[in-house]
Amino acid sequence: MTDSPDRYRRAVERFDDANRQDPNRTVVDGEEVADELLYAQRMSRWLERLERGASEALRLAVRCQHLCRWMIPRSQYPMTRPGYHQWRSTLARFHADQAAQILRDVGYDAATVGRVQSLVRKEGLKTDLEAQTLEDVACLVFLENDFRDIAAKHDEQKVIGIVSKTWRKMSDRGRAAALALDLPARERALIEKALSPGAGAGPEGPGSMGDERP
Repeated sequence: MTDSPDRYRRAVERFDDANRQDPNRTVVDGEEVADELLYAQRMSRWLERLERGASEALRLAVRCQHLCRWMIPRSQYPMTRPGYHQWRSTLARFHADQAAQILRDVGYDAATVGRVQSLVRKEGLKTDLEAQTLEDVACLVFLENDFRDIAAKHDEQKVIGIVSKTWRKMSDRGRAAALALDLPARERALIEKALSPGAGAGPEGPGSMGDERP
């Protein structure tokens, strides 16, 4: 539910205007769309599918989770697992701070701003149901839209490791939604292998990857 539809609309418009500045583009239905704007739209659509009665704070957090992500590229950090985690930690704070500025500008109170920031930083995963929902949404967007490219670029064991890590992040509800995705046969087979007994991540994880969406 939304307490103030106009304020919520203005916040989303500001988030989207910021993400339209992303120089990275994807062609959708013959038209170029900024990558982070497209990502934010997909996140909102998945939240609507997963939890139609989501709180205003969660809806805002989902929309701005990767706000202006291109401003801090992965290449600024070592291409190692510690470098990857340092990059992701920096991004979480950056997205939360960028979102807070916009939310204050359009009139949100401190409590709502703080809640959105906490969700964007994914604090309390596995104990905070809304933070877990955001994580489920991010994983579903990844599996539905980015997984095919990842699977094409990397060897099978690497991909199985990525799926295993993604699966561990998700709740039972998120996993059920993931299994219902309409994926090509090869990608579905890789997921099934990743979920089979004894399967798991190899010695390398997403720290060596360029950009893991969730």
